[in-house]
Amino acid sequence: MLGRRPSGWKEGAHVFSTRPNGDYRDFLFGVVTGVDGGKIGVNGILVNPVGLRNKVMQGKAGPRSAEILANPTPTNCIHCLIYRIEHDNFTEVMDAGRERVELISPRSYAVLDGWVREELPEMINGVLSLPQGDERDAARRALKQKMDTLLDKDLRRNLYSVCRSLRVLSGQE
Repeated sequence: MLGRRPSGWKEGAHVFSTRPNGDYRDFLFGVVTGVDGGKIGVNGILVNPVGLRNKVMQGKAGPRSAEILANPTPTNCIHCLIYRIEHDNFTEVMDAGRERVELISPRSYAVLDGWVREELPEMINGVLSLPQGDERDAARRALKQKMDTLLDKDLRRNLYSVCRSLRVLSGQE
C-alpha cells in the first residue's frame, strides 16, 4: 500500500498505521474521515506501548518483542497491549503516498479499540506484575469479571485467547 492509493480509501474505512517514537514505533488505528487524492483524514487512537518498551529495555523480553516494537502490524500489535500503554486521541491528515497506512477490517478495529477503551492492558498487566497472593487473586477476579461483561463477542474471544496463552486466569503462570 506504500506509495499508492488502494481502491478502499473512502470515508468510514478503518486504517492502521505507525509513527516513529525514538528507537521504536507507536501505532495508531482509526476511521477515515475524508479523502483528498492521496491524503486521508484519520480520527482514532495513537498508542505508545510503554510497558513492552520497558520490558525490552530491561532485557526481560526477547528479540520478537523488539521486532514487534520496531514494526507493529495490525496482527502483532496485540502483544503490545498485554503490558501498560499510554494512548491519546489522534486526528490528522495523513499522506498515504508517504506513510504506511493499511486498511483493516471493522472487526480488527473493534478489537483494538475495545482493548484500549476497556483498559484491558492495565488489567492484564496488574495480574502479571503482582506477586502471588491475595492482591493478584483480586486482580485476576477483576479481569475475569471484565471479560464476562464484555458485549463484543470478538473482543471477548480475543481476550480469552490471550489470557489462556498467558495462563492469567488459571493461576499457573
